[in-house]
Amino acid sequence: MMKKREDAVSPVIGVILMVAITVILAAVIAAFVFGMASGVSKTKSVAATARQTGSSILVTWVGGQDNAMVSSYNISIVNSSGTTALVVVPGNSVGNSTIVGGGIGSPGQDHVTVVGVFTDGTQQVILDTYV
Repeated sequence: MMKKREDAVSPVIGVILMVAITVILAAVIAAFVFGMASGVSKTKSVAATARQTGSSILVTWVGGQDNAMVSSYNISIVNSSGTTALVVVPGNSVGNSTIVGGGIGSPGQDHVTVVGVFTDGTQQVILDTYV
C-alpha cells in the first residue's frame, strides 16, 4: 500500500498572517514615535452664553481656562427671516455682555454663532446655538 503525502497549507498561511500583523504593528508604533500624529491642534477652553431679550440677543462671556488668550469675539446672528448681524467684540472680560439689537431678534429661532479669535492667531467656535 502506498502512503499519500498530506501536507497542510495552514502553516504557510499562519506565517503570512504573523508577518502581516508584525508589519502593521510596527507601522503604528513608528507613526507615534516619529510624531506623525502631532498635527492635531489643541482645543481652547472658553465659553459664552446667549439669550433673547425682546428683539435683541444678549451674549455673555463666561470665561474658561484659556480666557486670557482671547483677543476678540466675532458674533454672527441669523434670524428666522434670514437677516444677518455680524459684530466684532474686542477683549476677554468675563461677565461682560454684548447686546446685538436693532430688531435682529425674532420670535422664531435665531441662530447665534460666536467665534473666539486668540492671540496665537487661531480661531475657534465658542458658541453655536439657537435662541
